[in-house]
Amino acid sequence: MPAGHGLRSRTRDLFARPFRKKGYIPLTTYLRTFHIGDYVDIKVNGAVHKGMPHKFYHGRTGKVWNVTKRAIGVEVNKQVGNRIIKKRIHVRVEHVQPSRCTEEFRLRKLKNDELKAAAKKNGDTISTKRQPEGPKPGFMVEGATLETVTPIPYDVVNDLKGGY
Repeated sequence: MPAGHGLRSRTRDLFARPFRKKGYIPLTTYLRTFHIGDYVDIKVNGAVHKGMPHKFYHGRTGKVWNVTKRAIGVEVNKQVGNRIIKKRIHVRVEHVQPSRCTEEFRLRKLKNDELKAAAKKNGDTISTKRQPEGPKPGFMVEGATLETVTPIPYDVVNDLKGGY
């Protein structure tokens, strides 16, 4: 028989619970608060069948656009043909987790604010723009000795006899 094309086809390993992570769902999942504009990662929990997104959205990052009692609305980009569409889906809270995609940006922003405050205190002007890594500095090689290598002439007759 041919393979089926159902909603959950080919998700045997995709939706399986991880090793030693089976059983009850931690309360943190339900007590976490989401706000509109937050970035979330869609990670399907195979133990909860309600409010489960389609397998395409598993592992995608989206932006929260709606918050309801048990679910949140997530806006995810989806490539269809030659265009990218913003898809709005509602997903239960068991299937989402806060994304760390903006963590590095927020830390850099805090560090830049501290640097600007310190520079203002000293009366300096600094640039907080990220600069590309330039070329490595040049150096002189110390203690290098030259060695002349001369080739050994190839003797066909001796080679056929079995070496020198």
